[in-house]
Formats: sequence, C-alpha cells, structure tokens
Amino acid sequence: MQNLLSGIISSKTRIKLLIRFFFNPETRSYLRELAKEFGVSTNAVREELNQLTETRLLKSEKNGRQVLYAANIDHPLFPELRSMVNKVMGLDQVIDGIVNRLGDLDFAYLIDDYAEGKDTGIIDLLLVGNIDMYHLNDLSRKTERYISRKIRSLVMTREEYQLSFPGLHNRPRFLIWARQDA
Repeated sequence: MQNLLSGIISSKTRIKLLIRFFFNPETRSYLRELAKEFGVSTNAVREELNQLTETRLLKSEKNGRQVLYAANIDHPLFPELRSMVNKVMGLDQVIDGIVNRLGDLDFAYLIDDYAEGKDTGIIDLLLVGNIDMYHLNDLSRKTERYISRKIRSLVMTREEYQLSFPGLHNRPRFLIWARQDA
C-alpha cells in the first residue's frame, strides 16, 4: 500500500511526514521527536520539514526554542492529501469493511500509534456499542488480508466506555465514525 506514495514521492522521510501529519491533522510534533521516531538524522527531517513548510502544506509555530509542526488544514490540497494518506494507511478499508457493517455501533476510534499517524502495521480500534464479536472477527480477518495490516479491537458498551473514559482520555485517539443520533 505504501507503494502508492513511494511511486509519486521519492523521499521516504517526506512520506512518513505526510502520513504523520495528514492522517490525523490534530497531530503536532517537534523536529527531534520526528527524527527519533523515524530513525533518521535531524538534518534529513529538517530539510523535509522546511520544504513542506515552504509549500505551506505544513504550518510551523515557535514554542520557546523549539518549532512545532502541524498539517495546514487550510491548504487547497489538504483534502486530497488526506484522502491519499487514508488509502495508504488502509483506513478507508477499515471503515468500509468493518465499521459500516457492524450494526449497533455508537462510536469507532483509532487509538494509540495510528491515532498519532504512526504506521506500525497494527491498527488498534476502540469500538463502542453492542457488537457481535463473531461478526467483528470475521470482518477484521477479511479486511486484514486486503490491507496487509493487523487489526486489534477493543469493544465496549457505552456504559463501559463512560466508566473507562478517564483512562482512555490519556491515550491518543481519533474518532473515525459516529452514529448520527449518538
């Protein structure tokens, strides 16, 4: 799947930055944390950040001596880049293949690494509602084969979710689906 972007963009660091910032546009990161996460030099990351900032795909903001980077959601290409990144990450298939077919679902969240835009190969989902686990496992297995990623699901009723919310609030999470009347 990542070949989609690597066929268009030759820099692996730039691809990682686009995935990191455009998968979850609320993500904000510093240079050193990105270099450490990607396992590359700060100079390599700085060069790509500078180019993405010059083209206004990313915004930068000084915070003391550090510079904080984030996706520019006002950029005209933002919706298209976000759509491409979602396809690369397999999120479109997770929503189509699992979330939309579960029935009595209130909310679906990506949690942990994927919520931060980190493509670790394991998609962690938090599903809130009354869900048939057999059906969920069947849909997950089929979707995993298609997107070449592992899917782990944490399923809770609405009451369990409300009781667990303080602990979940500290974990990175990203709402990917909500029932209209929820």
